[in-house]
Amino acid sequence: MRALAGAAILLMSGCAGKTNGVQTPSSLGGAWTLAWSDEFETAGAPDASKWDYEEGFLRNDEKQWYTRDRRENARVEGGSLVIEARREPFERGQYTSASLVTRHRRSFLYGRLEVRAKLPRGRGMWPAIWMLGADIDAVGWPRCGEIDVMEHVGFAPGRVHATVHTDAYNHVKGTQKGAQTDLADLYDTFHVYAVEWRPEKIDFLVDGRTYFSFAKEPGGEAVWPFDREHYLIMNIAVGGGWGGQQGIDDAVFPQRMTVDYVRYYRAG
Repeated sequence: MRALAGAAILLMSGCAGKTNGVQTPSSLGGAWTLAWSDEFETAGAPDASKWDYEEGFLRNDEKQWYTRDRRENARVEGGSLVIEARREPFERGQYTSASLVTRHRRSFLYGRLEVRAKLPRGRGMWPAIWMLGADIDAVGWPRCGEIDVMEHVGFAPGRVHATVHTDAYNHVKGTQKGAQTDLADLYDTFHVYAVEWRPEKIDFLVDGRTYFSFAKEPGGEAVWPFDREHYLIMNIAVGGGWGGQQGIDDAVFPQRMTVDYVRYYRAG
């Protein structure tokens, strides 16, 4: 993607990826300028200038221990990022996984963010591509805002979800705003999960098709905390309040989320 940096690109529909060393963008359509990306071309550890790690038991009564800089759980190989959930005793857990974040490296405000990925399969898997407000330490969740680009729970094969969480609209209150869509093959085929984020609206897309939109409403920051920067998270959770609702199938491990690329474009 380095050859495209700084260039204005007219994005076409579809889900083209890396072909003969040339990266071609995918989108619903529109003029965008590439501002940041990771093509995962260098084998080994994820680029530390772009990615940090969450660590330990974190949220939602999930069962995995997120590890830091451990190749069994996060690595670049074959031109892709691999996030791997494993069944193994580690620290205080019986499962390990990784959660990669751009926090303190790169935050985003408006534009198009897209991730081309294949998802893990199996009951108990809960992969996600999502964003949190960079001011979370100061204002807390959900006031910081949350943009769920893609979530999938293994007990519902073939289905992905897009959701926003705010102080007014969140799952604790049962008022979250979102939608779901079914895809033919999440597990062995790459799909492009994207948001197109503007000051007045956020569109959620898969393979160039919009299936959920959240428009700015009256009500201030309690409704729309999306005029502030957010950082990106990519992870596989195991079990938890949603992913574990029908238990965990220990026979499916290990499971991977394979990420071909992450690209962020500014409008115009």
